[in-house]
Amino acid sequence: MKSVLTMSVVMLLLLTSAPGDARQLAENDPLHAYYTMLSQFWGQLYARGGSTLYCDKKFGRRKGSRINAEHVFPMSWVARSLQCGSRRQCRRNNPRFRLIETDMHNIWPARKDVNTARSNYRPAIIRGERSVFGGCDFEVNEDQRLVEPRPAVRGRIARSLFYMSDRYDLYLQPRLLKLLRQWNRKHPPDSEERRRNKAIEKLQGWRNRFIDQYTLINTLKIQ
Repeated sequence: MKSVLTMSVVMLLLLTSAPGDARQLAENDPLHAYYTMLSQFWGQLYARGGSTLYCDKKFGRRKGSRINAEHVFPMSWVARSLQCGSRRQCRRNNPRFRLIETDMHNIWPARKDVNTARSNYRPAIIRGERSVFGGCDFEVNEDQRLVEPRPAVRGRIARSLFYMSDRYDLYLQPRLLKLLRQWNRKHPPDSEERRRNKAIEKLQGWRNRFIDQYTLINTLKIQ
């Protein structure tokens, strides 16, 4: 009962606070930072609904239980980079992990089943693989731990990954960097990506600079 009441207090503070205050609450609360961010994510960033990243599945104000939030840069990659243990351990004990986990520039709506299938697999081009999600153009190679997203969102994925690596000094494999640069050049930012960037700036205070100037990726040196 105590945890339920505490969560209710957090949500009340979120709804009655300015965006900056709510963001500060998310950064300082080790137990509820992520859930506080999710309330902003669905309640403000996608208040009118939207569509999922991988499948372009439309949803309204009430998204239902089959859609959740996907970290394009997987949090398991972050935990390994920070060497802070499991996701739960990192969330409790590492303020930097909590900041990274709640950065909405890395978070997109996704079908829950597709999000689960993506796991922490690396984006790639998969030769000859068939889609197993009906009309959703999302391919998975479990043996090689690879996923191939639909062409329309490859640029969004590239800019999210570059942003995370650049802002938080997180490692990306050289072969992945090469592919992401190709995706970024071929699929520049669209109106939805620019809308999100502006809205997220209002919620958490900063932008993804690779959406504003996507050609920066062509010359950026990332480890």
